[in-house]
Amino acid sequence: MRTTNRVLMAAAASAMALALAGCGSDDGGSKVPTAGGATTAATSGGSGGAGGDGSGGGELAAYIDGKRAFVKCLRENGFDAPDPDAKGQIDLGDNAALKKDPTYLRASQKCASLNPPVPESVEKSLAPKLSPEQIKVRREYAECMQKNGAPDFPEPGPDGNVYGDAQWDQTSAGAKRATRTCAPIIGDPVDAGAGKG
Repeated sequence: MRTTNRVLMAAAASAMALALAGCGSDDGGSKVPTAGGATTAATSGGSGGAGGDGSGGGELAAYIDGKRAFVKCLRENGFDAPDPDAKGQIDLGDNAALKKDPTYLRASQKCASLNPPVPESVEKSLAPKLSPEQIKVRREYAECMQKNGAPDFPEPGPDGNVYGDAQWDQTSAGAKRATRTCAPIIGDPVDAGAGKG
């Protein structure tokens, strides 16, 4: 049972990370980008930015206004969320803890319709800058996943990131097999089986 859970968790993490690459971390890791979701990603306010040079400024302003409305709704429903930053990102802290917080879960469900999608210009400005080696690893991982049972696994772009609402079937036997087979490419240990306990 533990093996299945670990495989499912790895597949889910990979899918979320690739699908939400616009909310990547600045840790420079060579694995798939980390993400907590469009409403939970924190940014360090790194270089680049939508609207900073006049391109997409109206789009960014509308996005931030939408995020403010979402935060207001969360607060009205009992969850004290911080204001969005200059790129519309909301730092809600530990994503694992949020998934267990009944107040957040209730509020986010009630306010979901107010949470705007991340505009492409903002998503690209938030994406981590990857080294050629990191891009190569992401492409190899996607190719491995596609060849080993997850043909709908998202293909990274030229910069190694995946943009938009990239979704794939994580629950199929093929996807689980692909996740086990391809884990070493991104540095995840291959599950050796159930442990003690």
